[in-house]
Amino acid sequence: MKRYLAEFIGTFWLVLGGCGSAALSAAFPEVGIGLLGVSLAFGLTVLTIAYSLGHISGAHLNPAVSVGLWIGKRFAGKDLIPYIISQILGAIAAAAVLQLIVTGNGSAIGGFAANGYGEHSPGKYSMETALVTEFVMTFMFLIVILGATDKKSSVGFAGLAIGLALTLIHLISIPVTNTSVNPARSISQALFVGDWALAQLWLFIVAPILGAALAGIVYTFINSED
Repeated sequence: MKRYLAEFIGTFWLVLGGCGSAALSAAFPEVGIGLLGVSLAFGLTVLTIAYSLGHISGAHLNPAVSVGLWIGKRFAGKDLIPYIISQILGAIAAAAVLQLIVTGNGSAIGGFAANGYGEHSPGKYSMETALVTEFVMTFMFLIVILGATDKKSSVGFAGLAIGLALTLIHLISIPVTNTSVNPARSISQALFVGDWALAQLWLFIVAPILGAALAGIVYTFINSED
């Protein structure tokens, strides 16, 4: 139960910090943090939780990460569903808090940092492009996670590598999809935006899960002793 609560809190922080930066601060008049700032915010949420709660739950904060670690034989299957439920609930709770903040000055909820493609992509990128982007970015994210947390890797640096990897992923892919690589983060925002965000949500569940699963298979192979 303690591990599940840690995943809830960690994913809550990821959505509040990452999506909150995008919804509140990215385009704030004159002093907005822009794409770079939002990318750093997402990376910092993972970095801070990795070092504060990672020793309790592993700080997955992402259903795709849990799936990739399970496929890579680094996570027990019995905990997979409870972890995913905890992550999704934490993300939704953060989105609920964020909605109160975003609309607190009378503003509309707007895009709410939801993920999208086509007309709802920041750069108007196609569904096919979004699918490839989310698949590849999640694949690489899991390769970094599996490698950085490997028992043969340098101790104490995993959180830094993972946080920087997520920052880099956002720097690359925010213009394409607003960057998901995390089904929980996509579900939470889509529930509050509704409409198009819910209609397009499938891509931001399927592509990250498949990318993570492939990474689990590939890393296990390249890291084997054979």
